[in-house]
Amino acid sequence: MRNSKFLWIIVAIMALLDIYVFQAVKVVCQSLSPKARFLVYGIYWTFSICALVLLIILPYVNYANWPKSVRTYLFATLVGLFFAKLIASLFFVVDDVRRCGMWLIGKLFSNPSVEISQDSTGITRSVFLSWLGLAAGGTLFGSLVYGFTNKYNYTIKRIKLAYKNLPAGFKGMKIVQISDIHSGSFTDKKAVEKGVKRILNEKPDLILFTGDLVNDRATEMATYMDVFNKVKAPMGVYSTLGNHDYGDYARWDSAALKKSNLEHLKNIHKELGWQLLMNEHVVLERNSEQIALLGIENWSAKGHFPKYGIMKNAHTGTDKYPFKILMSHDPSHWDAEVRIQYKDIDLMLSGHTHGMQFGIEIPGFKWSPVQFMYKQWAGLYEEDHQKLYVNRGFGFIGYPGRVGILPEITVIELV
Repeated sequence: MRNSKFLWIIVAIMALLDIYVFQAVKVVCQSLSPKARFLVYGIYWTFSICALVLLIILPYVNYANWPKSVRTYLFATLVGLFFAKLIASLFFVVDDVRRCGMWLIGKLFSNPSVEISQDSTGITRSVFLSWLGLAAGGTLFGSLVYGFTNKYNYTIKRIKLAYKNLPAGFKGMKIVQISDIHSGSFTDKKAVEKGVKRILNEKPDLILFTGDLVNDRATEMATYMDVFNKVKAPMGVYSTLGNHDYGDYARWDSAALKKSNLEHLKNIHKELGWQLLMNEHVVLERNSEQIALLGIENWSAKGHFPKYGIMKNAHTGTDKYPFKILMSHDPSHWDAEVRIQYKDIDLMLSGHTHGMQFGIEIPGFKWSPVQFMYKQWAGLYEEDHQKLYVNRGFGFIGYPGRVGILPEITVIELV
């Protein structure tokens, strides 16, 4: 990392952004007194230089050994500053392109005085766009900082799903789905306990967990075993693995250690009292009737995520059951394989996307940058008789917060 060219590329980009954004700061400060301008400039460069220095020295100061909460918030703040300035710069680019175009027009038509003048009733377009860019960047950064307070703000999403082929004995059954716990990111055990209590307060018949119990290592669960071992339901708790559970994103001294980590994680599911489904199915019985519950390992249609799941193995032997629920961590599996080859899967439950932990959800409108990668990224989707529900995630990873897309406990009632 100390000799990483990538690090220095990031530092160079951030420095260029700092200089570029500063030009807009100077524009909007033109009307201030010299002392006020000096104060604003000083504050701006103090934060900017501190961010650059931190980024440069992190590889040299045993950053990995710092307290997890410090590392998490520091990283999120640096990333937030970067994206805030990047968004602001888009507005400044528009203004620069506009002014360049006006200059060219002036040269071509021998009209040098094409600048829009400022009068007593308004401001120039340059000042307006500078203010607009700074406001957009500031709003983004402020939202990200505010989002730190939302990471344990568990929200219950309730949906009723109707199926003609659902056996009468299962009508009214309540399922709680949770996903993407990411225990390695937690820093507040009491807050997590409150989330688990909200799950149990629903008194579900069945609890289904759709993967990513940890970020990388099974040991991340050590502190939270006595929290999640309380997650129980009359018909059981069933679980699957997500892409993070395999340890693919961590460095291991040997392949044997990585394999041992996965075996440890499987045992953790068992210790919690959860039945981990590894490309297999179980039969659920209620009121003397039966349905099939399938669970596969991570299977993604996105090239950089793994395909460990074997749907054929899980599906074999389920033909005689009139209704089937599939737990598959990555929602891209639905369009890529399930809807094409397994049309008898009535309900698929996924997670994985977290709704990117950033977006807008208001009645009638839902948006997140993750939708440019995932067609199905949060909530309920339907095609013909098949349904997919994508849980927004119980935990968080990377950014220690949530903006607009809150951590979710899904309560599904079959009717």
